[in-house]
Amino acid sequence: MKINIYAIIKPSRDDFDTLIKEFIKMSSKYAKVEVHYIFNKNIAKAQTIGQKEAQQSYSDVYEPLLKGYNIALDVLGKKVDSYKFADLIDGKNVINFFIGGAFGFQREFLKKCDSIISLSDLTMAHKVANVVLTEQIFRALAIKNNHPYHK
Repeated sequence: MKINIYAIIKPSRDDFDTLIKEFIKMSSKYAKVEVHYIFNKNIAKAQTIGQKEAQQSYSDVYEPLLKGYNIALDVLGKKVDSYKFADLIDGKNVINFFIGGAFGFQREFLKKCDSIISLSDLTMAHKVANVVLTEQIFRALAIKNNHPYHK
């Protein structure tokens, strides 16, 4: 199983990255998990113009990546518990998670995804969402492989 996490964020090295790498390492027994931070000049410029332009710039970089099973993280997405999350990713060969930029997703992009979920009703910083997502990925893999982490 290959799991990609795509986030509209400037790469940095901080304590969040340390936690993310730890969950990726723990998951490596069951799946290859990679985090891809995407931020370019077009996104930076579009975000200074407005929401519509920013969302279009996110779609422009994400749409070519829509291969395999695609899950967008969105505030309006379905709320799932850890067991439903585990069922959602079970049996898939390639899974792509998409975390939107500061302005969220275009509705047209969301329609192209296989699932739309919300990690919480709370708004989170992108780095926090990445930590929560990588932890839930490991938890889901632990559930499906009878690893005691979830208990």
